[in-house]
Amino acid sequence: MAEGKRVIIKRKRKKKRKRKLFLFVILLLFAVAVAYSVFQYWEGKKAAEDKINNPERDQEMEEYANDFEASEPVDGKVNVLLLGEDSDEYGISRTDTIMIAQYDADNDRAKLVSIMRDTYVNIPDYGYNKINVAYANGGPELLRKTIKENFDIDIHNYAIVNFEGFAHIVDTIAPDGIEIDVEKQMNYTDNAGGLRIDLEPGVQNLTGEELLGYARFRHDGESDFGRVRRQQQVMSVLKDELLSFSSIIKIPKVVGTLIPYVNTNMSETDIGRYAVSFLTDTPKEIETLRIPVELPNSYWPVTHSHAGEVLEIDEAMNRQALEDFLERGINPLEEQSGETESGEQQ
Repeated sequence: MAEGKRVIIKRKRKKKRKRKLFLFVILLLFAVAVAYSVFQYWEGKKAAEDKINNPERDQEMEEYANDFEASEPVDGKVNVLLLGEDSDEYGISRTDTIMIAQYDADNDRAKLVSIMRDTYVNIPDYGYNKINVAYANGGPELLRKTIKENFDIDIHNYAIVNFEGFAHIVDTIAPDGIEIDVEKQMNYTDNAGGLRIDLEPGVQNLTGEELLGYARFRHDGESDFGRVRRQQQVMSVLKDELLSFSSIIKIPKVVGTLIPYVNTNMSETDIGRYAVSFLTDTPKEIETLRIPVELPNSYWPVTHSHAGEVLEIDEAMNRQALEDFLERGINPLEEQSGETESGEQQ
């Protein structure tokens, strides 16, 4: 009887030792993962910072952040103004890309709206002009006001990515390149702007610089419309690549690389929090829309003496389309398609 008790006690002790060993291994792995993440983050950040040294630009970006009047999301949907920036031959900054990215963590949905840079809108205190003039005259804050004035959409945060930074970020995510099916031959050289695009058609792996050229190309029959379409395609492909198993372990390094190249009103803590939320509740796809919206009589090309060639828009139609898409979860293009099919069946 006593012998049986001793056996039971020994078994219990072994189980406790195994449980402690298991917990110790888990904690050790967790500590290693944290240490690796921190190391990767700082390695990526230091490598990026070593390539950037522009005190004047840093001061300008600090002023942008101080001027930006961010509002707090009220329904869990965060609207982030994404701006792709380069400089002309005189060093003047300009926005080649204007997007609104919405992340709805409560419903695991991500949306992306591209606003064409030639869209003719009313810029507060400046009057009507191309929407990218708002950024040139007043940075992200004036652009935020312009979007609110014309489309009644609140912007909560902004992020400005220079194109050099975009290429480095892509190369960090995918050192072997991003697979893209280039639909046509793309050749263009802008020596003043430092842009050279030389792509052959077909499926191929593009480096960060090549992918940037693919996204920026507009010297064909589609012009800016094709560029906006490709930009949205690139964002979707990058999302898929970032969430692949091989890339997930690089997330800390990607964030570290990204931060020096991205100017934003968000703190590093906020960026990390959004990244973790996005990774743990990944949306199945990124829903996309373009402004002017692709509906009949939504826009028309016009030339003005003060603004050049612009896209005048049906303001009410585009405002409603954007509000339906971001706030109500209604895609105006799908709704229009459904109405057309219904009419044809009748």
